[in-house]
Parts: sequence; C-alpha cells; structure tokens
Amino acid sequence: MSVTADDLPSHIGRYQVLRRLGEGATSDVFLARDPFQQHDVAIKRMRAWAPPPDAPGSDFSNRFFSAEAALAGRLHHPNVVAILDAVAEDSSPYLVMEYVPGVTLKHFCRSDRLLALDQIVELAFKCAMALGYVYRQGLIHRDVKPANLLAVLDGSGQVVDVKVSDFGSALNLNADATQIHRVGSLAYMPPEQIEGGDVDCRADIYALGAVLYHLIGGRPPFDAPHQMALMHQIYHQAPLPLVGQREGVSEALDAVVLRALAKAPHARYADWDAFAQALSALVAGQQVPLNRLGEVRDSERFNLLRALEFFSEFGDVQLWEVVRRARWKRYPVGHALFKRGQEGNSFHIIAQGEVEVFRDGRLVATLGAGTSVGEMAYLAPNPDLRKHSADIRVSQECTTICFQPETVGQLSPECQHRFDRGFIRVLVRRLHAAHEALHHPRRIL
Repeated sequence: MSVTADDLPSHIGRYQVLRRLGEGATSDVFLARDPFQQHDVAIKRMRAWAPPPDAPGSDFSNRFFSAEAALAGRLHHPNVVAILDAVAEDSSPYLVMEYVPGVTLKHFCRSDRLLALDQIVELAFKCAMALGYVYRQGLIHRDVKPANLLAVLDGSGQVVDVKVSDFGSALNLNADATQIHRVGSLAYMPPEQIEGGDVDCRADIYALGAVLYHLIGGRPPFDAPHQMALMHQIYHQAPLPLVGQREGVSEALDAVVLRALAKAPHARYADWDAFAQALSALVAGQQVPLNRLGEVRDSERFNLLRALEFFSEFGDVQLWEVVRRARWKRYPVGHALFKRGQEGNSFHIIAQGEVEVFRDGRLVATLGAGTSVGEMAYLAPNPDLRKHSADIRVSQECTTICFQPETVGQLSPECQHRFDRGFIRVLVRRLHAAHEALHHPRRIL
C-alpha cells in the first residue's frame, strides 16, 4: 500500500514534506523543503513496509535504489535530473533529487495533446545530448520512456525544456557489482534488451526513437493487448510509417525515427552524437514545420557554438550554459555594434556574418564567425580604459552571442574558466598580428 494523505510524514530526514507527488512499484515520491538550502526537492523513499532483505523480490528493490544512490552528486547536465543525496536508512532508504515542477512527456502522448512537430524534435535533440552525456559517464539508462522524461514548463504552461530522470534501471559499465538484466518498459525496449543480452548506447537510442514515434503519432510504434504479442511485433514487424499519420510529417523526419527503431543495433545511429545531429538537421533544414518562424532554436544555437573556434575547449555542459544564458541577436547590414568612445559594458561573439572595424574612419579589419568584438573594453581594469577605441559596423547580416557582466557572473566557475582561456587565445592572436604589422607592414597590408 502507498502513503495516503492521512499518513503523510511531516519530515523525511531533515526535509519537511509538503505533499505527495506520486508513487512507483516500490517507492513513494514527495515534494519536500530543504531547510538549509531553502529550495524544494523531490524525495523518492522506498516503502517502509517493503519485505525484509531475505524475502523474494526485495533484492530487486535494493538494487534499484543502489543504482541511483551510486549516482548521487555525479551527474551534472542541464537536461538530467540531479540526484543530490542518498540516505541508506535501514527501514526506508531515500533519494533526494532536483524538483522539476510540471508533467512528464507521457502527458503529451495522447492524440488530443500532441506537441508541435518542431518542438518534439527539439526535445528529442536535448534528450539525445543528455543521454550522450550519461553514456560518457559509463551509464546506459535502459528505461527511456515518456514517463521518465520530465517536461519543464514556463509560466504560461508551455513546454520549454526537458530533463531525463529515473536511473534505477541504469547499467553502470564501470561497476564491479552484479547488476539487474531484463529491466525496462517493454513498449520502448529493443529486441536485444528483451533477450537480456549485452546492450550499449544503441539500446537507449532505440528507446528514444520509440518515444519520438509516440509523441509524433499519438501511439507507440508497437501495441498489442498481450505481452507475447507485443514481443512478437518488436522482433518481427516494422513500425508503420509516420508519414500520413499526422499532417506535416516529412519523409526525412520519418526516416530519422525509423532508423533509430531498426531491429539490429548496427542499423541504428552509431552513437548519440550522430542521432542528435540528425535531429538537429531536421530543424535547420526545415524538414519539420516551424511553429515559431524566425526563432533560433536551442539545437541550432548549440551547433553554432560547437562550430566556433572560441568555444572549441567548451564541453557540452558548458555549451548548454552559454545557450541558456547568452542573449542571441540578429543585426542588419550597417548597424553600429559599437561606437568609438562608447563605454564597454558588453562583448559579442560573432556566430554568423561579418563586421568591419574602423579606426579614425579607416577600415582596419574585417571579422567573421568565431571572433569576438568588444572584449578589450569589457575586460579593461578601470572605467577610464573601458571605452571603445574603434567603430564596429555590420557588413554582412550578423547573428551574435552577447554577454554582459551579470550574464558571465551567472555561469559556473568551470564555464567562466573556459571563457578566460578563450579570451587569452584571442588576445595572443591579436598581439601576434600587431607584432607582424610592426615588423612586416607591407606584407600585412
């Protein structure tokens, strides 16, 4: 039996319980308040009435708890629910996790609640990047399904982000302990996982492909009233094409989903990066109807950053920080990005297009994608030096990534460190160019 409103605990450990969020097969989940950090958390507590350790079935519950407990403090990605702490109490051990208000993607699997196609692809891209990060930590999730993907909502109830949750079934490739096989949710499991054989990241790629299919078509790729019939479909039948099931589904979108759902692992995408790039290309190439025209989607921003030299030493987690924190702006030809004498309280990194630098009315440089402008005034140690010494105008329609002091201050120390290294590389190149200009003026000109 699960916890009812009448016997809701007042506290779990140091955490004040606010309300019950839900329940699983062996646990209850509560919304609670951390009195020290002053923020809400989600607590997953194993049921106190669970059978003793020597009873049948209890070993599975303990292993599910142990699998997640081992990850406490280890996973740091904006699209992965953070496991903050694990407390192994004898009667009812519990996990403390990041609280994500909202609903799971299961809510949007019904035909009357389907999300826009470009939004579905964007969410799938973020899940692919998150699961790629998880795989690099030596983990295969093994239970990727809509109910384990949390939708992040804005103030108006619109889905703006997604987070992967529930690592109780995860296979830890670096662990020595024996781990549970044959876990997961059958409707989203690939054939090799059902058989209990060895799996790699392509098993999770299949599962995310099945989730994507369900979100697009309003039904899973395979559906049957009995488990054996469902397994037969997974092994032997091809999923129906998505083209024609819903307006706007292109051949390209259908091909990406069906490749992820290939029966044989070698026929799927080779790794998470390949799958993520295929999803991103659908949006960039307008192979899905764009719900909000002119908007630069997060997947496009991420790939723009990844291609720029300034961000070459940034990892995926730091790149996602920049995607979220920076101001992305488009400027027309002739726009004055900076004027001489203007105080520098921001800098730009050019993502697309070109700008020209004028000193005393004379063109001295043309800067393109990957270069930064305005950083000298921005980095100046005192207000007297914090003025731009040149005019910078847009010469080709330009997309820039703009930062101000408060923006950079919100970044993690690791991300700020990588910005510092990026600035050092820029300054060294410019000093080298100035040195060459002094010693070989004719060659430079």
